[in-house]
Amino acid sequence: MSTVDILIIVAYFAIVIGAGFWYRRRAARDLESYFLGGRKIHWTMLAMSGAVSNFDITGTMWMVSMLCVLGMQSWWHHWMWGVAMPAFALAYTARWVRRSRVMTAAEWMSTRFGTGAGGRLARYAAAIMSVIFTATVVGYAFQGIGKFASEYIALDPLANYLPVSVEWLSAHQETILASLFFTVTTLYVVMGGLYSVVLTDVIQTIILTGAAILICWIAFVEVPPEAIAASVPADFTRLAPSWRMEHLAGTDHAMYEMFGLLTIAWVCKGLLLCTGGPSQLYDFQRYVATSSVRDAAKLAAAWPFFLVVRWAMVMGIALLAMTRLEEGVDPERIMPIVLREYLPAGIRGLVLAGLVAAFMSTFSSTVNSGAAFIVRDLWQPIFRPNADESQLVRSSYWATILIVVAGILIGARAESINQIWTWIMMALTTSIIVPSVLRWYWWRLNGWGYAAGVFGGVIATFAMLAVETADYTTFLVICLGSLIPSIVVSYMTPAVDSHTLGEFYREIRPFGFWRPVAMHCEKKRSPSDSVKRSLFNAAIGTAGLTGLYLGPMYLVGHWYAQAAVWAAIFVLCLITLYFTWYRFLPADE
Repeated sequence: MSTVDILIIVAYFAIVIGAGFWYRRRAARDLESYFLGGRKIHWTMLAMSGAVSNFDITGTMWMVSMLCVLGMQSWWHHWMWGVAMPAFALAYTARWVRRSRVMTAAEWMSTRFGTGAGGRLARYAAAIMSVIFTATVVGYAFQGIGKFASEYIALDPLANYLPVSVEWLSAHQETILASLFFTVTTLYVVMGGLYSVVLTDVIQTIILTGAAILICWIAFVEVPPEAIAASVPADFTRLAPSWRMEHLAGTDHAMYEMFGLLTIAWVCKGLLLCTGGPSQLYDFQRYVATSSVRDAAKLAAAWPFFLVVRWAMVMGIALLAMTRLEEGVDPERIMPIVLREYLPAGIRGLVLAGLVAAFMSTFSSTVNSGAAFIVRDLWQPIFRPNADESQLVRSSYWATILIVVAGILIGARAESINQIWTWIMMALTTSIIVPSVLRWYWWRLNGWGYAAGVFGGVIATFAMLAVETADYTTFLVICLGSLIPSIVVSYMTPAVDSHTLGEFYREIRPFGFWRPVAMHCEKKRSPSDSVKRSLFNAAIGTAGLTGLYLGPMYLVGHWYAQAAVWAAIFVLCLITLYFTWYRFLPADE
């Protein structure tokens, strides 16, 4: 990197660390200020924060690699992590979450299942799984930032000043660099809580947006249609999923050969995630941090708009790679190589600062939410029920450090980004997804059944590690391993008491299989969200979100007809949502 590039990145680090110290006093007032910003942060800032937290380096490297391998059909791969979740959130799940009036998704279990033994067990099960999930995602980020940074920073010269060999530094370069990035980012997360996370996320959104637009423009100008026609496969723009990709058989990507079955599994997993609502990472935290139910819904609608540039940038990087790089490059290293080779000094520094911002925002949001589970749902209720606010905030510092250390240990053992990400999405999260859906829509699920479903899913998840199977088989086995215990144990144990169920039903206003509860609560219940309108808006939102993301991707590649079609779909869906969603938003509560 040039001196200008280094100065830009150093200046950025100075700003975000300064923000952490600046907000330290405000965040330390109490636990709600530390983890939720006192519920006084504007919904547009929370939308920026949530969106840029999705805009991580590791995920973007993975998106580029999948686009180069699968073409536009890689869109279906993104369903496994719930790419359509904002559509369901704006339609109804964001309102349900905000009405819960809690701090964490695990604490929510007390609202749904009560404070008895079953409710406490459900809360502990959710908290433990969330902490495991958070630490694993931090490990996934560790794997990505190490690969990314190693393309720009060489540690070999340090062998002259340290009692280690050049060979040792080269062998451990990715781990050392990732650890350094983690240390700096942890510093400002610990100091400022959600205040500093959101403020720096807003700064990062501005930087990232500028960097992404810059990459898109370079790709649009430097990769003309003639170059694309000569280097990019003819079926690259195909969106309809193939049933089988025979050309991948016997390659490093043979796991995608049965693409049709995988697509079915990915879409089913995505729909379950979407209907289960935000639960485990920073998404739940952002929604409960809003000041009202109305703002939570608007936050969900605004979230995708700040991610549009990411999808366009991914296409730009992929096209630069396919038209400029030689074959045989590790797909997960394509992004840093392209940025290093084809961006001029100064501009490269701005882009790198933006991508480092992406890493830091995802890392900070993930760690902050994970620490909330440890303190609020495990440490406080079990060990320190009478702890004062200053003790809780101090314990949050240690919880944050614990999450980071666990993530480093996990990330250091992973072999690739795709390996750890696929395991997280198709195995680990699947273990909790069925009870997470049932809790909203089926009144008879109790805390014992929820916990049994979670632990059954976990057992199935680790059992599948010993068997090499396709993702669609793994997904089905884990779902059954979670569904059966949830239902059986719920019927074998007493139902949640009628008072707790009635309060939940009146406050949250869910729909689904709630008839026995509704018969006792209907007269006292607040006006219900329309089931048909909510589901219709979720479908329209999904179509509009797809157009919002895919239109710019096709535009960067000079595929103007496809870009125009998806842009028209987005506009039509946006107009429809104004009349079927926005005009029916609840007043501020």
